Amino acid sequence: VPSNSPVGAQFPFSGIDDRENWPIVFYNRTCQCQGNFMGYNCGECRFGYTGPNCTVRRNMIRKEIFRMTTAEKDKLIAYLNLAKRTTSPDYVIATGTYEQMNNGSNPMFADINVYDLFVWLHYYASRDAFLEDGSVWADIDFAHEAPGFLPWHRFFLLLWEREIQKVTGDDDFTIP
Repeated sequence: VPSNSPVGAQFPFSGIDDRENWPIVFYNRTCQCQGNFMGYNCGECRFGYTGPNCTVRRNMIRKEIFRMTTAEKDKLIAYLNLAKRTTSPDYVIATGTYEQMNNGSNPMFADINVYDLFVWLHYYASRDAFLEDGSVWADIDFAHEAPGFLPWHRFFLLLWEREIQKVTGDDDFTIP
């Protein structure tokens, strides 16, 4: 359930930018996962868990990039290139605002590759805010100039890592 708390004075606009009420601005229902399950359909284990019932704790070790072997660096580059060539089987991106979609009656979504999905997510979170009169408010960056900077980027990197693991079939892959 999204919060209906008032926004602070640092955001003087309300009810205009699609990100204010994400995801309900585009979707009228979502899954509510139980236990250690997560994902858009609650079909995956929460970060740090594995097994058929997501009950086995799994610790991943991230390697310092400057301590990676040449083979490990080559694998990282190969995995990123594969992600650039693989269409995401689970996610699409919005190609228009809710208003451009005529309040949802004209859906505007497109397929995207796994790598560019995360480029788009980062852009979407930090882009300028759209205003009622069609102009933009360039003085705000929700992903980088707000208290959510660290947790948002932590989740972003964990999700990116998970999607690369799925594309490659390498459950041991970690982002250095």
